[in-house]
Amino acid sequence: MSVSYRQPGVVLTDRRFTVPLDHADPAGETIGLYAREVVASDKADRDLPWLIYLQGGPGFGAHRFVGRPAWLGRALEEYRVLLLDQRGTGHSTPANRQTLPLRGGPAEQAAYLAHFRADSIVRDCELIRAEVTGGAPWTVLGQSFGGFCAVTYLSLAPEGLAAALITGGLPSLDAHADDVYRAAYPRMERKVAAHYARYPQDVERARRVADHLLHHEVTLPNGYRLTVEAFQSLGILLGGGEGSHRLHHLLEEVFVTTPRGPELSDAFQEEVQGQLSFAGHPLYALVHEAIYGQGARATDWSAERVRAEFPQFDAAKTLSGDGPLLLTGETIHPWMFDADPALRPLRETAELLAARTDWPALYDPARLAANEVPVAAAVYHDDLYVDTSHSLRTARAIRGLRTWVTDEFEHDGVRAGGPRVLDRLLALSRDEV
Repeated sequence: MSVSYRQPGVVLTDRRFTVPLDHADPAGETIGLYAREVVASDKADRDLPWLIYLQGGPGFGAHRFVGRPAWLGRALEEYRVLLLDQRGTGHSTPANRQTLPLRGGPAEQAAYLAHFRADSIVRDCELIRAEVTGGAPWTVLGQSFGGFCAVTYLSLAPEGLAAALITGGLPSLDAHADDVYRAAYPRMERKVAAHYARYPQDVERARRVADHLLHHEVTLPNGYRLTVEAFQSLGILLGGGEGSHRLHHLLEEVFVTTPRGPELSDAFQEEVQGQLSFAGHPLYALVHEAIYGQGARATDWSAERVRAEFPQFDAAKTLSGDGPLLLTGETIHPWMFDADPALRPLRETAELLAARTDWPALYDPARLAANEVPVAAAVYHDDLYVDTSHSLRTARAIRGLRTWVTDEFEHDGVRAGGPRVLDRLLALSRDEV
């Protein structure tokens, strides 16, 4: 039974759905999906069109808003909004170190997780659309990985869409994960250089932390093994509009003096473990490279292999000189499954996913070239997470897609920009600008 309740300015309704684990076997095993329906309080009794929001990730449940901030307020001016917890996330049937052993061993777990990519998410959306809208097409708003899902939606079921709005999430249609990361590491280097230009005092601070970690074993309070590579991965913060400032604040007071000499402060360790732990979103680590898998070529820990082609990211070599320590970005590595207690039991499962060689295609170039759905995409120039050149090449491959290329925002522009980003995309999709 659906339950409705109120927050300031909105009425929310908890919605639950049952879908096949494998849409090719609709009579087989099922899993549960959860979503929040949101409507403006003064429009709760109206017959409104629907907008479904697909969160970035993979592996994150839909954002839990309070009231109608950011883009949501703009959407609620004319839509009922469905905030979907994609399969395996949030209040949908969970997939984590606690639940995956119910599947069996690593082979069974990997086979299960192979159904947690964009193609399955789109088929989930199509199945629940009939119940939510009565069969009417809806508008999809896809942020980051949600945008990847939107392009898959245009490939698999465009008849279900009234429009597609994409923010920071136009994927390459044919790039292997290696191509994605070869383009990504130079962006990471540029973002780190920009951070140090803004906060030059952080150059020495980061070097000091790296040197400490190279010479000391550090285990965070939650059991996470903090290595220098793990510290470097905090560069993922630089993809957000406030990320550089957040990183600077993190580095301001790293060390305290103790009877044993300088040690990493409790406050620093507490903050870092919150940033690094995958306890709340293990799917992000497990299927991250799989979102690029198409065809017979394995991803094979692509980010780790490609990193070796960029020796400037080697911390030990950096510290042997006087250069700045480089940080990394949105990359997943095998060592994370040793460092993080939330991932350690899933290391073999992750290895099997990395070795998989039978990934179905996620995009249909011919169907995209004949697209008739109104599509608009915000492309954030020099986005840390999604390569601009890849996005623009895909934009040219989707018939009728209109782009807004901007360096006003980082990857989180749809949140940080309030109503402006969604307002612009809606206008583009309606040919009003």
